[in-house]
Order: sequence, then C-alpha cells, then structure tokens
Amino acid sequence: MLHLSFFPLLVLLLVATLGAAFPKDALKKSCSLFKYQFLVPHELKAMQKMKEQFEDIMLLSDRKCNTRVFHRKWSPAELSVPDRVMLVEAELDLTTAMLALPANPSFTEMRQQPLAFLTQAQEDLRGCMAMEAPSHQPSRKLRHWLQKLQTAKKTETTGCLEASAILHLFQVLNDLQCAALRDQCT
Repeated sequence: MLHLSFFPLLVLLLVATLGAAFPKDALKKSCSLFKYQFLVPHELKAMQKMKEQFEDIMLLSDRKCNTRVFHRKWSPAELSVPDRVMLVEAELDLTTAMLALPANPSFTEMRQQPLAFLTQAQEDLRGCMAMEAPSHQPSRKLRHWLQKLQTAKKTETTGCLEASAILHLFQVLNDLQCAALRDQCT
C-alpha cells in the first residue's frame, strides 16, 4: 500500500526536476518554415495559372511600367538567415497587398488560393522574426534594397507595383524557399 502512494510523489518530483533542468526558452515552440522548403505542386499550379491569366490581362492593357523592384545584383543565399527572412517578408508584404486589390471577378477568384498561401507564409515569417531575431538589423545590401522598395511604393503607380509583384511571383517563392532552407540555401 505504501508503494502506491509513493509512486505519484516520485512522478511529481521527477517532473519538477526536469522542468527546472530546462530553461523556459528551450521549451518554447521553435520557428519552423519547413513546409516552405518544398512547395506543394497544387500551390505552384495555382500560382502559375494566376500569373498566366494576369499576363493575358496585361497584354490587353496599355500599362507602361519600368518598375525594377525585384531586380537585384545579389542572391538571397548571400544574406544571413535573418536577412533572408526580412527580405521575403518585405516581398510578401508587397505581393499580398497587390493581390488583395480589387480586380475583375474572374481574376479575383483565380488569386484567392495564391493569396491565402502567401498570407499564411507572411504570418509564419513574422512569427519567426519575432521569435528568433526580434531586434535584427538588416545588412547594408538588404537595407539598400528595402529603401528601394519603399521609394518604389511612393513613386510607382499601383498598377505597376501590382504587375511587378505578380510577374515576379516565382522569384518571391524561390526567396521564400531559400529562407526556409536556412543555412542550406546556396
């Protein structure tokens, strides 16, 4: 009979000892972007269909754009992991904002799945930055690009920003994949 009451006390003591052995931060949920390392084919297909439909719309418009926001002389693999996450977060901010704009009904329907996917990725990236590098300062390369992005947001038309974001969608996805691969991105 004594053995039965001793066992719960032993378990309680063991749990308390193990809890004290690990710092609270070590038990926190870690940042995982694993699901973005290899993008699901149906997501990629939805993105491709949306991009193709947008290209068809662009052919019919008289939009003249010279936006070069997504043109860089460096690759994300050259950046630190926190810089990569900041880069993709900024790209996704622009892309999701542009996909959320009012559009004709068929294009609005076409972009719902890509917008949902990109919005989820954006939220995951924000969570990672808040958890892993809340006070991270961007490198000079990234800071320069972020300034270029801010300038474009102020000087370019919404239509040109939308075109740039959608036409460079797969670059954003590649950058997302690179951020998810962390140190394995080359």
